[in-house]
Amino acid sequence: MRAASGSGPFDSPGTATYQHIMRGTFITFEGGEGSGKSTQARLLADYLRASGRTVIETREPGGSPFAERLRGFILDPDLPPHEPISEALLFYAARADHIASVIRPALERGSCVICDRFSDSTRVYQGAAGHLEQTVIDQLETLVVGMMQPDLTFLLDIAPELGLARAKARGAGTDGYEARGVAYHERLRAGFLDLAARHSERFHVLDGGDPKDAIAARVRETVARRLGAA
Repeated sequence: MRAASGSGPFDSPGTATYQHIMRGTFITFEGGEGSGKSTQARLLADYLRASGRTVIETREPGGSPFAERLRGFILDPDLPPHEPISEALLFYAARADHIASVIRPALERGSCVICDRFSDSTRVYQGAAGHLEQTVIDQLETLVVGMMQPDLTFLLDIAPELGLARAKARGAGTDGYEARGVAYHERLRAGFLDLAARHSERFHVLDGGDPKDAIAARVRETVARRLGAA
């Protein structure tokens, strides 16, 4: 159970004292390209559903009709060069709608929300790797996300060379991020690990190079131990 207070335009406009209780559970999966986070998010969702939980699977960028339209634009490999702030604004525009139309209502209904990427990715992709100042991201985070932070975040850590090879082997086409050089992906990895170290109360780091069934077992154990949700 998580408590949240009205701290932004997506809580209750005009009601300064508005408060509500989030009865659901918010779990996110983070990691670089080809880390296996999407697979693990799906496996956890399947497991929790089998145990009787109501689960909403979603992703970022995307997750709502408006955000999915922005996803196609953001990940277009032919997108012209642009500033990191422009990229971050697009992500937070998508995130605002995603929270308002999918995440918040599901948590208020008592569902478990499992999201493949959330705002930690923006901090790392546009911040640590893209050199956008964290103070700018902090301002956007306060405006859009507020107290809507995950209860638990799994970071699938993997060497960039292995992750990029996996992503290429998927055969689903290369997006604008996968096409960036190895140095960029090294910065991503370092950024995620730094974020996990600074927020160890929320993050759980797993070796993305391990067999997927072994990772899935550790995910289930962690969810049961830390959230009592399995």
